[in-house]
Amino acid sequence: MIKIGISACFLYPDKERLVFGPKTLTYIENDMACYVTKKGVLPILIPDVEEELLYDILSEMDGFVFQGGNDLAPETYGEKPLGKWKGDAYRDQYELKILDYAIQNSRPVLGVCRGLQLMNVYFGGTLYQDTVTQNPKAMEHRSAQLYDTIKHPIVWIKDTFLAQRYGNTKDSYVNTVHHQAVKDLGDHLEVYATAPDGIIEAFGYTKEPDGKVMAVQWHPEFFHTLNGELIDAHLLYDAFLEHVKDEQ
Repeated sequence: MIKIGISACFLYPDKERLVFGPKTLTYIENDMACYVTKKGVLPILIPDVEEELLYDILSEMDGFVFQGGNDLAPETYGEKPLGKWKGDAYRDQYELKILDYAIQNSRPVLGVCRGLQLMNVYFGGTLYQDTVTQNPKAMEHRSAQLYDTIKHPIVWIKDTFLAQRYGNTKDSYVNTVHHQAVKDLGDHLEVYATAPDGIIEAFGYTKEPDGKVMAVQWHPEFFHTLNGELIDAHLLYDAFLEHVKDEQ
């Protein structure tokens, strides 16, 4: 089976939590688990363990998916926090080790939402810590109440990898559930798509074949919430899996 390593989300010790209150939990959101799981594909949640053991696990993976979750910590990309937006520095370092392994060993990578932001920072880019206040031209990209029931059009960049996959899709829409966004684009990254306000919605790493290392700002795993109103989420994942199979 194809083994896809998925970076973990974290819940830290919380005495108010009734179950495992004093413990750190690592988890995968279930829509993501369902999205990644296909016939012949084994999703594996990557544990937070000491590096010697971690790299043994990573060496068994055929590709990597970086899921959504908390903001990146501003310190991770060389900035001081603005107000309450502290991010998750611990998760940043855990995921950056995994991403560095994937890049250094030429493994296929798909980043989703936070995963796109992580990849941008890894390649030297920066983020809007709070998109609403730092980019007044930005449209609404996140609603805590409406969550994955809001959408916006997607603008494909002509002749890029995802434009070739989705370019004939009329009235293309994606969901939008992100608080941070790309400010300065990282090195060797090619923009695949933007929102109508110019916010970067997808990119690929130019030192690998098109689409082998790529990321999207939307949540393809949440497509079923607005089923029939959004682009086909399976086209994206199938394109990623094609690269995984090519590497075997």
